[in-house]
Amino acid sequence: MPSYLGAIGTANPIHRIAQPQIAEFMAGALGFGEADTRKLRALYRVSGIEHRYSVLPDYGRANGEYTFFPNTPDLEPFPSVGQRMAVYRREALPLAVEAVRNALHQVPDVAVGSITHLITVSCTGMYAPGLDIELVQALGLRPDVRRTCVNFMGCYAAVNALKLADAFCLADAGARVLIVSVELCTLHFQKSPEEDHLVSNALFGDGAAACLVQAQPLPNEAPSLALQAFHCGLEPNGHDDMAWHINNFGFEMTLSSYVPKLIQRGIGNLTNGLLSSLPVQLGDIRHFAIHPGGRKILETIETELGLTRDDNRHAYRVLRDYGNMSSATVLFVLREVLAHATPADHGAPVLSFAFGPGLTMEAMLLEVSFNNYHFTFNKQAQADESPKQDDPAPAALSLELLNVT
Repeated sequence: MPSYLGAIGTANPIHRIAQPQIAEFMAGALGFGEADTRKLRALYRVSGIEHRYSVLPDYGRANGEYTFFPNTPDLEPFPSVGQRMAVYRREALPLAVEAVRNALHQVPDVAVGSITHLITVSCTGMYAPGLDIELVQALGLRPDVRRTCVNFMGCYAAVNALKLADAFCLADAGARVLIVSVELCTLHFQKSPEEDHLVSNALFGDGAAACLVQAQPLPNEAPSLALQAFHCGLEPNGHDDMAWHINNFGFEMTLSSYVPKLIQRGIGNLTNGLLSSLPVQLGDIRHFAIHPGGRKILETIETELGLTRDDNRHAYRVLRDYGNMSSATVLFVLREVLAHATPADHGAPVLSFAFGPGLTMEAMLLEVSFNNYHFTFNKQAQADESPKQDDPAPAALSLELLNVT
């Protein structure tokens, strides 16, 4: 019997900043001249992102008004890891609590005291006693709740949290698992003109997501997602193309323009490995929840698997409105799948992917489930508004780094 994922709650910081504003901040911080600033604006324009959220208001402000970065022309002395982790410790808990309360509000029949397991997920900050213990205290969870921390795995970590939750539920039919992912990616802005850092600065935002997993459908009439199967792929040749390192001035992301090519090479095998032992073929699937690591990654997967942009509409919407929030992002996309599901989708398979350092590629197959409903699987996808097309890059622009976004 499968376990069930549902009641996905999300939260974002109060600072919602338009992508062009962030581009102007970055150009100023990097001391770019007119030509480089024009190229940077183009990178941000074709990213597919309109807004991102941050715990730091500085990205939407002018020099002289900063609250975290120094109000100096070159932002020196540049904030240390310790200063960034102090902000993480202050901001992560309230955001996580908001996401959990958003989730639990959807299932008023679920008592906090009935939660047996807590899984916390983050790669953008760490401390001890950590977020897991603080959540137990802030939410009033049982002191004997079984805690597991999934740390520093990157964008695919929520999939591993779901694997753990599924294993807990298979081992104990009475298990009720709360997963909480919180990522404050914008704490780790790197003042560097290297392509990896330019791309990272253009993509990542802050957010939190929480969900429940248990052995039975959740006790309400809202849909759940039955966890059917997982499969992991590894492209060792991408070891140096996507990486995450702790340095003196924050956590540094390596994200090369070769990442979409690695995904292009491996996504077919990943999909076949997931579906090979299941009574589901790729052609049966009309619902997708793909981690929007960047616009180019989504387009590459569409080309390789024969998907349309509309198939990927949930991922594009999350990318547009939030950017890449690391591990929390795929839960935002799954929330969109549930929000748009109807009883006619009962039994419909959902294919989900997430990617991270390694290069690691995770795949899962889920199934839409409506409690107390019994409908025949409808293969016709539900109509949905397509996201707006990205503005084309200027014809004269030739930046290799545009290929990764």
